[in-house]
Amino acid sequence: MPGLTHFDASGQAHMVDVGDKEVTRRRAVAHGSIRMLPATLALIRDGHHKKGDVLGIARIAAIMASKRTADLIPLCHPIALTRVAVEFALDEAASSVGITVTAECSGQTGVEMEALTAASVGLLTIYDMCKAVDRGMVINAVQLLEKEGGKSGHWQAGS
Repeated sequence: MPGLTHFDASGQAHMVDVGDKEVTRRRAVAHGSIRMLPATLALIRDGHHKKGDVLGIARIAAIMASKRTADLIPLCHPIALTRVAVEFALDEAASSVGITVTAECSGQTGVEMEALTAASVGLLTIYDMCKAVDRGMVINAVQLLEKEGGKSGHWQAGS
């Protein structure tokens, strides 16, 4: 299967051998958002949710998820992350919360999956904490925005 590195010549799934790859500094940035009712956004913004600090808990969940990516995605390598940063942005006009995750390591394989997993779990945590007041929330466009390091170098969405 040309271009798909997780399959061998006979089409069987396997973990890619990264043993001979150069250790480089690697960074990946992922983003996504969750749309909700304005009243739900107000609960989050004003800190009045009865379950507590929604974004604080979602931040911890995202960081924890980044560290467990290899346990969740079958062919991912365990990575020694050196940094995971989680930022939230409230968009009143769109009635949504955006999440941006930056994951970094020095290693032989990239951290794209760690950043994407963290963003997804951060958004799922917001949903979980707020579902009692808004079951119609919609998670949107979890995507890789940028990656650096390794043989393929720098990549940025839209370029």
